[in-house]
Amino acid sequence: MRVLAVLVFALAVAAPAAAAAHSSEGQATRAFLRNDKVSDWLDRYPADQIVDDASYDAKSGEWTVHVWSGKAGEVARGKVDDRTGRVLEAWTGPQVAWKMARGYPGAFGGRTINRPAVWLALCAVFLVGLVDWRRPLSLRTLDLLVLLSFSGSLWFFNHGDVFTSMPLAYPVFGYLIARLAWIGLRGPSRRAAFWPVWLLAAATVFLAGFRIGLNLEGSNVIDVGYSGVVGAHRIVHGEMPYRHMPAQGKLKACGKADAEGEIRDRIQTNGRCESSNERGDTYGPAAYEAYVPGYLLFGWSGKWDRLPAAHFTAIAADLLALIGIALVGLRFGGLSLAACLAFAWAAYPFTQYASNSNTNDTLPALFLIWGFWLVSSNFARGVFAALAAWTKFGPLVVAPLWAGYPEAVRLRRPRGPLVYAGGFLAATAAAFSILLLEPDPLHAARVFWNRTFGWQLGRESPFSIWDWGQYDAAGIPDLHLVHYVVIGAVMVAAVLAAFYPRRRSPLQLAALTGGLIVGFELVLTHWSYLYIPWFFPFVAFAVLAPTRREPEEPPAAVEREPELVAAG
Repeated sequence: MRVLAVLVFALAVAAPAAAAAHSSEGQATRAFLRNDKVSDWLDRYPADQIVDDASYDAKSGEWTVHVWSGKAGEVARGKVDDRTGRVLEAWTGPQVAWKMARGYPGAFGGRTINRPAVWLALCAVFLVGLVDWRRPLSLRTLDLLVLLSFSGSLWFFNHGDVFTSMPLAYPVFGYLIARLAWIGLRGPSRRAAFWPVWLLAAATVFLAGFRIGLNLEGSNVIDVGYSGVVGAHRIVHGEMPYRHMPAQGKLKACGKADAEGEIRDRIQTNGRCESSNERGDTYGPAAYEAYVPGYLLFGWSGKWDRLPAAHFTAIAADLLALIGIALVGLRFGGLSLAACLAFAWAAYPFTQYASNSNTNDTLPALFLIWGFWLVSSNFARGVFAALAAWTKFGPLVVAPLWAGYPEAVRLRRPRGPLVYAGGFLAATAAAFSILLLEPDPLHAARVFWNRTFGWQLGRESPFSIWDWGQYDAAGIPDLHLVHYVVIGAVMVAAVLAAFYPRRRSPLQLAALTGGLIVGFELVLTHWSYLYIPWFFPFVAFAVLAPTRREPEEPPAAVEREPELVAAG
């Protein structure tokens, strides 16, 4: 009996071990390397430099396979089912290090907005409402189609094809820059709206409600929105966000492992169990301060849960941007343009894409829109330009342009630019006042630089054509030298915009603002579709606003009401 008991015990122990070894490491690796996607990518590298290994997870019954190639590092990674030998996941190139390059369904914006039926419906509504059907083959129609053409690039991105999706965005950038430069310097004539004002207004109200419903029921909160809530929590509790984001490291775990085996919930130095987001402090101070009202209303559990404060902030920013762009239209084109611009914001799918991702990317557009509405006030224009700049930094590119309105910066007439600079500095001081929460503000300023500009300028990213030199071993072109030339061109354009053209009508200011922001996004090494709302309001104003030709020497009335002139 004792012998039988020993045999039974040995079999019980050996059974799991036997079950854990249906496939060998070599079998799992060979199955992975035979995968078409993997083999096509590995063919780009010298065969004698390929090194691989695999590890088995008894809980999931899966093999994780890693493949390296010389100095290129890890070039492929995936999972193989132990029982069937089927490849479950196959990541190559940028997908190895970047989860957002893998095309997970609904990773940005949730699944609802990314459904073809929903996305294409918004595109159709946008076109039907804004195309001039009396002249369907006009340049206006082409402008609208170009704005929607980012959808093709996004489709490839959602399917994990970064090397196709990113290049498709750059012809769109090029067209928009050329078109906006032309409008900014020439100001061609067109009509604002085709449909009656009441119909556009009713459609906008319906779309606004639909957008709120999409956000509340079919969206997600990505790391950008989560960091905003965390930053608001830190500010309210007397800390600046920089270097105070929830860390992971060797801190004590207080939650379960995720699908990747990481335990994100850790006991922080403040004693709270919080979900980690160590690199959430890469944005300007206004990006965190904007979340304070939402945090005060809804709080934060410490976890990356539904995050109602993030939803509140995203919806509020979206609605305020919609109201602001309607006020811009009302001021510079009457009810027709107000209805047209508000409808354009509400129907454009990429503005909802940002809202459904619950990011801070509507905030730069929001501040710039309201600053544009108050454009005739030098101080207010400076305040809102600073708030936009200290949210996501990109709007800094339009600061010189905005210094002069309605005339370019002139040393002989410095009062307007000086008042603008005063507003810019006042808002900057208010935004950066959170650095005073630290005992040593100078040290806090160094931390801010290192965590924002210092890190952003030095990191590698596959989400543009400019930083693909890291894949040169795979035959991907290295465009670093071209990149430097384009950066220089954008910087020169930003400086020249402060001095030319001599007079700036609202139409010209909007077109040049949009063109410079597009130029800034053109040179980014880490670009996202979430950034499209930054320039969209100004592109919409430039291509939809009614204009009229004015004489070369404007009448005296221009000096009294420059904001009412639609073309210079």
